[in-house]
Parts: sequence; structure tokens; C-alpha cells
Amino acid sequence: MSTHDYDVVVVGGGPGGYVGAIRAAQLGLRTALVEREALGGICLNWGCIPTKALLHSAAVLRTCRDAAAAGVSIAGAVEANLAVMVQRSRGIAGQLGRGVAHLLKKHGVAVIEGEARFGAGAALQLADGTALRARHVVLATGARARVLPELPPGERIWTYREALVPRAVPASLVVVGAGAIGMEFACFYRALGSAVTVVEAAAQILPQEDAEIAAVARKAFEAQGIRIHTGCRVAAARVGPDDVTVTLAGAGAPAPLSVERVISAAGIVGNVEGLGLEHTAVAVRHGHIVTDALGRTAQPGVHAIGDVAGPPWLAHKASHEAVLCMEAIAGLPVHALDPRRIPACTYTFPQVASIGLTEARAEAWAREHGRALRIGRFPFAANGRALAAGEGSGLAKTIFDAASGELLGSHVVHAEASELIGAHAVAMGLEATEADLMASVAAHPTLGEALHEAVLAAQGVALHV
Repeated sequence: MSTHDYDVVVVGGGPGGYVGAIRAAQLGLRTALVEREALGGICLNWGCIPTKALLHSAAVLRTCRDAAAAGVSIAGAVEANLAVMVQRSRGIAGQLGRGVAHLLKKHGVAVIEGEARFGAGAALQLADGTALRARHVVLATGARARVLPELPPGERIWTYREALVPRAVPASLVVVGAGAIGMEFACFYRALGSAVTVVEAAAQILPQEDAEIAAVARKAFEAQGIRIHTGCRVAAARVGPDDVTVTLAGAGAPAPLSVERVISAAGIVGNVEGLGLEHTAVAVRHGHIVTDALGRTAQPGVHAIGDVAGPPWLAHKASHEAVLCMEAIAGLPVHALDPRRIPACTYTFPQVASIGLTEARAEAWAREHGRALRIGRFPFAANGRALAAGEGSGLAKTIFDAASGELLGSHVVHAEASELIGAHAVAMGLEATEADLMASVAAHPTLGEALHEAVLAAQGVALHV
């Protein structure tokens, strides 16, 4: 048995793990990263990046189909080449994976292929018995798709992995789960011609988003031909040789649906198994490791970040947590991450992006603290840049504390929502008030003017609506 000594060992090479390892190395800590599969984790290899590559291909397809409205004639039929789309998606993931390997090498991080777990006395070791002695261990093992008992994965019931590398476009499919992952796949396959039905147990699609914004998005999705059933769950799924028959339960549930494929996108669970946590004081609750605001667990010297440490399940949250965790280990002064200031983006057609409190949560906060709210709305139909780009649908919405002017929430549904939300993420980080945002100047013509008008609308002084 051999032994290797480090200041920090990171277990898991996803967006939390590899970013944390790089930051630890920058801080002068002897760092190792253990990864059992592929650097970049699920996000880079099977999540954020490859899905966005496929969605870009679908967006190009949609643009070509709508070219005539912009005065552009395209000779011949506009067709999707699925094999090329998938190949491009996998190629981008591979390119970025190689980039992560280069960055780790550049910063002197020791990359170890394999699995690490705790043994007796909370000692960390590899499967071959190699001991990894470290003052600090950071668990960044991520999460995996939740498997519903009614939907065991197989040839006709897909998880996100199978949905990312299809050999053919299904003529019909049911997507179970109307969160970000489910709705992104629904939009992708609908753009390619599949008959898509979405099933969601909650009362609205995109359950974590503002209800008004989700309703605008739903209207847009249904206009594309996506059928949506909320307040319904899968009661049973019978797999046949050529189809899957899905039976739904709930108010207004339709008759059983017969489709070629089912995509199960009903959430995720943390990868807490196989880590030997029983040999430590680390606590697990609801499938996730319990930590404090800086990633520390109940076991001294053991930390957890990212999806394995609970929601929000976002790559950028994991990366930011990783930096804070490593800086705290190094003894630097750090401020705990405020979950309310983490933007979330869904790359559907149109996109949905948000930061802070929804209207319902803001109203609950206001009641609890005896405060009043100011809410502003501005439609992109009144924005010149949006109309010029042929993207005049959507809504920008802002929520303020009436007394202090604090920006409590910002919500956008529009084709470029993911790029717009960053402005209000910065504003929240700087604690900019309603007055500060009103005094800012948005260039004309830009989509950013819609955010500015939504701020003005909260004061009842919007200029263009």
C-alpha cells in the first residue's frame, strides 16, 4: 500500500470539483483531484454544454424555417441532420473536457483516475488501497437523474444520457418533468418534429420560476405544438415492442398515451453512495450531504459542495461554492453564498431566466416582515430591438421592497433571457437600489431597455408602455 500526502483532495471533477482544485492550487495548496469517469462531470459531458449545443442546432433550424418572414429566401427544404447535430454536441463536450485537463495540469493539480472513499477512522483511500492523506477533503461528487419506479430506464424510457445521443428522432414522446431539463428536451425534440407531451406533477411548468413568467412560457411552448399536462403524475408505463403506453393520474389526466419514447426528467439525487460516509460524522439528509454555508460538514476537515450538497442544482453555484470553500480552507475572509443571488437559466424557446424571489415568495416575505412590494412589468412587444430581431414576445418583471428599494427578484422570459439576467445579478451583488437602477442608462436600441423599463414600471413611470 502506498501513501500520498496533500493539503486538499477533491473527490469529483465536475464544475465544482475542478474549479475548486484550480483555486486551491492558486492559493498554494498541494492539491489532488480524483475523478472516476470524465473531467468536467455531468455538466460538461452530459448536461449543460451538450444540451446547449443541441439546442443551438435546433435554434438554427427554427431560424431557417422562419427566414421568409425576415425577407430571406432559402432554396430547397430545411432539414435536420440529427447525426451531425449529435456529433457536433459530443465534439464540443470533448473539446472542453480536454481544456479542463489542460487547466488542471497548468496549475499543478494531481489528477487521479479512480474512485475514493473513506475507510476506518475517516481515512481516505482509493479502490486499490492507496491512501490519500489530506488536511482537507472536498466532496464534489454531483448528482444523477432520479429514477421513478414507474419509469425504469431502458430502450424506450430514456434519461438525459440517452436523450442526448439519439439515433433517430422519435415520432412521438412523453417528457416526464417540466423543470429546466424536461422543457429543454421538449423544445429540442419538438423543433425536430416530434409530437411532444409534457407531464408535470406540480401545478405549473418550471415549478421553481415565477408563476406569471411560467404562464407566459407555457403559452409560447403550446403555440409550438407542445402538449402540457400539469397536476398529473405517471401512474404506470407499459413498454411494448414498438411503443410505451403511459397512464397518467390526476385532475384532468388524459387517456393513456402511446408514444415511441419517454424521457424521464423528474429531478436528481445526490451521489452519496460508495463514499464510505458511514466511517465519518458526515450527515446525509434527503439524499444530500448536510453542510454549513461554507461547505463544512460535521466531520472536521471534510467539506461538500455543488449538487451533492443540495439545491440549487446549478453548475455556477457549484463553482462559486468551490471557490468560497477553498478560500475559507486557506484562511481568507469570505462571505457565505446567498442562494437568492444565484441566477437560474432555462434554454428553451423562449428562454426563462431569474434571480431572487418570485412574486409569491416575495409576498410571503412581505407579509412576514410587514413590508410592501413594488412590482414592474414590461412586455418585449414594446421593445424596438426585440421587434427588429423578430423576437417581440416575452416579459421582463422586477420586484422591489417598497421601503428600501432593494431588488428582491428579477424574472425574464424571452429568446435572450439568459444573457439579460446577468445585469440584475450584478445589481443584486452590488446592492443597487431601485433608484440606482432607474438612474442607469440603457443603450438604444437594446433588449436591456426592457429591464430598465420594468424597473421604471415598478414606480409607475414606464415610458414605453
